[in-house]
Formats: sequence, C-alpha cells, structure tokens
Amino acid sequence: MNAPSSDGEDAQDMARLVAGHDAALNDLMERHAEKLFHYLFRSLQDESDAADLAQETFVKVYQSRAKFDARQKFSTWLYAIASNLVRDRFRWRSRHRQVSLDAENEATGNDFHETLSGDGPSPSESLQAEERAEAVRRAIAALPEALRLSLILAEYEGRSQAEIGEILGCSVKAVETRIYRARQQLRVGLGKLMID
Repeated sequence: MNAPSSDGEDAQDMARLVAGHDAALNDLMERHAEKLFHYLFRSLQDESDAADLAQETFVKVYQSRAKFDARQKFSTWLYAIASNLVRDRFRWRSRHRQVSLDAENEATGNDFHETLSGDGPSPSESLQAEERAEAVRRAIAALPEALRLSLILAEYEGRSQAEIGEILGCSVKAVETRIYRARQQLRVGLGKLMID
C-alpha cells in the first residue's frame, strides 16, 4: 500500500469526485482502505464485518460526496462515517446474537502447519502471547462503545483528541475523559494478566 496521504491529495481527489470523476474514489480507497480496515477490525473484532463495513464506508463516501465540506479533513470525515457504521453494527449485533466458531483461528493469523513448524517462539511462548493478546482484545471489546472507539482511535489509529472529537461528535474534554476511563477499566480488567 502507499504511504499515508497528504490532506492536499485527499482534498483534490474529493474535488474531482464531486465534479463527477468517479475514478478519484479509487485513489482515496488506495490511500485509506488498509488503515480503515484495521480500525474497523479492532473495533468489531470480526474480519468479515470489518471488510463489509470498509466497503460500505466508501460507498457512503461516494453517495455523500456532494455533502463533503472541503474545509474538513477527509480522513476525519471518513472515520466519522466508519464510526457511525460501527455503532449501527453493534446495535444490530445486540439484537442478533452470534457465536463465531472460527474466532480463535482468525485471532492467531497462523494455520495449524505454521504453529507446528517450529519456526519462531516455542509453542508455550506462542500460546502465552496468544492468550495475552486475546485477553486484551476481549477487554477492549468489553468496554462501552464510546470508550472503546475513543481508545482505538487514539492508541491504534494515532488520532489527536481534537480529531477524535470531530469523528465521534463530542468535545475534546469528553474524548480525554473517555480515553482515561477506558485505560482505567483496562488496568482493572487486565490487572491479573499484568501480574502473571
């Protein structure tokens, strides 16, 4: 994938998209799709849902292209759309409970052969690292939505508190408070893990 885009390139591509040059969407997708997918995956903890919502986010960008405010940073607008879709997906999930049988396999990123090949850490070390990573993922997933999204945008996406406020539609102080509370809840929830 390409290096992170400049705001100027995004602004030019959005201007082209608004003017009817649909190919500009491809340039925006090329620059932002991978990072957006990772944000969605961290938020949803489901690869299939993340891929679906990444596509849906760019569909919404295209559908709403005339509403884009050129004074606004494109990536902030993009993540606001994605965050709204994440909220909608969580509402849908709360009404339609599911259990994934493949969750552990997706979480490791390795197939059975790679695990047994002996390259890298020992099976015991790998298992311990996987267990810790899974505990962190579960703890983050268990956070209330506002805390979880704020924390993911700050820690994993490297967004400023001002930008997170724009994305989530709240004040910078609210973002600061949410991130603080999320970290506090994680410290409590993961305290035993950190002692081990």
